Amino acid sequence: MGAVAVQPERTGVPEVAIMIEGQEGINWARWRRLARTVEDAGYAGLYRSDHFTNPTGPVLDALELWSSLTWLAENTSRIEFGPLVSPFSFRHPVITAWQASAVDDLAGGRLQLGVGAGWQEREHEMFGFDLLDTDRRFARFEEGLEVVTRLLGNEEPVSFDGEFYRLRDAKLMIRSPRPGGPPIVIGGNGPRRTLPLAARYADEWNAVLVTPERFAELNARLEEFLDEAGRPQEQVRRTLMTRAISGRTAADVERKLAGQPAAELRARGIIVGTGPEVAEQLGPLDEVGVERVMLQWLEPDDIDGLEAMAESVLSR
Repeated sequence: MGAVAVQPERTGVPEVAIMIEGQEGINWARWRRLARTVEDAGYAGLYRSDHFTNPTGPVLDALELWSSLTWLAENTSRIEFGPLVSPFSFRHPVITAWQASAVDDLAGGRLQLGVGAGWQEREHEMFGFDLLDTDRRFARFEEGLEVVTRLLGNEEPVSFDGEFYRLRDAKLMIRSPRPGGPPIVIGGNGPRRTLPLAARYADEWNAVLVTPERFAELNARLEEFLDEAGRPQEQVRRTLMTRAISGRTAADVERKLAGQPAAELRARGIIVGTGPEVAEQLGPLDEVGVERVMLQWLEPDDIDGLEAMAESVLSR
């Protein structure tokens, strides 16, 4: 595991980053434009999914994860970044750790390594990867976490003998500039499987699309698991990824809503409104301990909306 997370002072809103669905039409032109906007506008970070394609509908441009993160490491200087999340179901943990260590070194220690078990059936069937049933999928995920944390966290050779993965005096070079490697991020809300794994392996737990009230409940469960694992509460950073529907004007927001009731979406934890309204909705997240919110932005060409949201939200 990476360095101990430092709990920031509560400032009224969490740190704000942007999250992009990389399989929803993202190509190099869009990626470059988004990255420069996020960096220049002052957002804390840029995160993206790791999928071959979307779950349904026509196949769109899907920029490969590590190619895009390598470009980001070299062509930005300030923002943090990483996958939310990269699945072990088609990303071997040894290769993932090797790539992450090299990219983190190139970026000067700005990568957060989000990993997961995998879930999307379409991409696994399309490209011939075995998703496995839920129990075995999470057994493989746990072994993958063991492999990644051992490789990133040890400068000496390590060994591991599992059902899915094996190491024999394995050592990774080039190494991350940070002792312990880039922070491990585990995303998800599952109290039976995900939260116990986050308590054991994660430097950051990333909840997904929940209200402040539900986040507080899940965070309380995480704290119980941390106590059971014998880890201090402050060792795990708490973040949230949720959808943002925002625009410079109320008319822009209404156009994006396309008839969906804003109140119903907010009740599900989705952030809806102009920049000042977004800032107001972020306040309760700060109160329940969300340290950074990754706002999922599904309109990659709406650069003006991203800039307008930054003008209102980041000033807080």
